[in-house]
Amino acid sequence: MDENLKIKTVASVITKSEKETEDFAKKFAENLKKGDFIALYGELGSGKTAFVRGLADVFCKGIRVSSPTYAIVNEYKGDPDVYHFDMYRITDEDGLYSTGYYDYFEKDGIIAVEWSENIPFGLAKERYDVAFEKLSENERKITVTKIIS
Repeated sequence: MDENLKIKTVASVITKSEKETEDFAKKFAENLKKGDFIALYGELGSGKTAFVRGLADVFCKGIRVSSPTYAIVNEYKGDPDVYHFDMYRITDEDGLYSTGYYDYFEKDGIIAVEWSENIPFGLAKERYDVAFEKLSENERKITVTKIIS
């Protein structure tokens, strides 16, 4: 890890339903601005897409959010736009480059990346890391950390 990075835990919550996860994301989104990058970490079914659904609802009213597992990226038009990536199947730099991923860094929207653990080499230096931990069938621990270079 880069020794110059500053890490600050922003929030840690336990949600007990998908709606609570979405509501937490909406509250978190109030602090976001164009150009922010959110790296999402967690196992399958841990709440990553529900979190993005809450985020997108703040900026892209009326949009239907779904996991971009097969499309790799879903673009949600709003103010600002939200770019939702799923890196489940991407594990190397060539695969990442072929998706056009790096072009989105120039688009001035908010980038949210599921399965960020698969592309540590491709994450923005300054970002929010959001970790999801399944505590039970319905409960999730969500920890948000801000990474500043």
